[in-house]
Amino acid sequence: MSSSPQVTQLVDRFGRTVDYLRISITDRCDFRCVYCMSEEMTFLPRAQILTLEEIGFIARAFTDLGIKKIRITGGEPLIRKGALDLLNNLGKVESLDELVITTNGSKLEEMSVALKDAGVKRVNISLDTLDADKFKQITRTGDLEKVLKGIYAAKKVGFERIKINAVILKNRNHQEVTRLVQFAIDHGIDISFIEEMPLGVVNSHDRAEVYYSSDLIKTDLEKTFSLHSIPDKTGGPSVYYNIVGTDSRVGFISPHSHNFCSTCNRVRLTVEGQLLLCLGNEHSVDLKAVIRAHPGDMDKLKQVIIDSMQIKPEKHEFDLKEQPIILRHMSVTGG
Repeated sequence: MSSSPQVTQLVDRFGRTVDYLRISITDRCDFRCVYCMSEEMTFLPRAQILTLEEIGFIARAFTDLGIKKIRITGGEPLIRKGALDLLNNLGKVESLDELVITTNGSKLEEMSVALKDAGVKRVNISLDTLDADKFKQITRTGDLEKVLKGIYAAKKVGFERIKINAVILKNRNHQEVTRLVQFAIDHGIDISFIEEMPLGVVNSHDRAEVYYSSDLIKTDLEKTFSLHSIPDKTGGPSVYYNIVGTDSRVGFISPHSHNFCSTCNRVRLTVEGQLLLCLGNEHSVDLKAVIRAHPGDMDKLKQVIIDSMQIKPEKHEFDLKEQPIILRHMSVTGG
């Protein structure tokens, strides 16, 4: 057994403190969103993915090392059997300030109460359009009405905050940004607009052609709403504005137009157990190999995580005009 690491905070070689871990618990999803995965996906075999017990073990190592926020993602995390058990266990970790989840909303109507009881504080819900036909086109398999009912259910149980995440594509849904913000205002929730991440090869559109920047969205919104810049941070890359006269905030996640790497405080654990030090690079460490070669050795795992901070890159290099250098789809990476 290795000697116990004394580090209680993760700091990379650029002086950034890492206190936010995103964990993908499945690559599977009941939707097939055009920017996230291929229509005919081949999913990972069970032996290749982390068990929920392994995920819990890795999460405990991170919280011991100063991680204060964990976000559970997928695929669609709520379709994984046992997801609630994992959330209940993580919700009991006293040193964790925030347990949050990103979902497509398809299971929220029946699971919101259980999520709140498990200790989930905030919920992000993917919603790119309020047009049922367009929703079907973008998600291929989704039902807008079911997602809306999920949002209403989540609001009813009283999470600390609920936020919509909308990926905006030119000539697909960019005309809807004002309508989406009005929906958020009407329901007392927040919304973030996201520039598409060039991860994985997609055959449904040319990413450069459909790119619609955060600046263009903001300009569109300011024709209807007054936006006031605020310093609010939720541990992620969003830049937030208060919508004057409302309790709602609008955020912009802009990997292309406004690079946010200088303040990056997060790492990602993929469903295969790869610790990704950057969304837009392949710098990673195989934590699954570590814990399966050294079962139960928490100190060994912690030391590998500490050492991994030395390969966290300074920034990503997204280029919409090139084929993606990152071939993994967003569903495998963790949304």
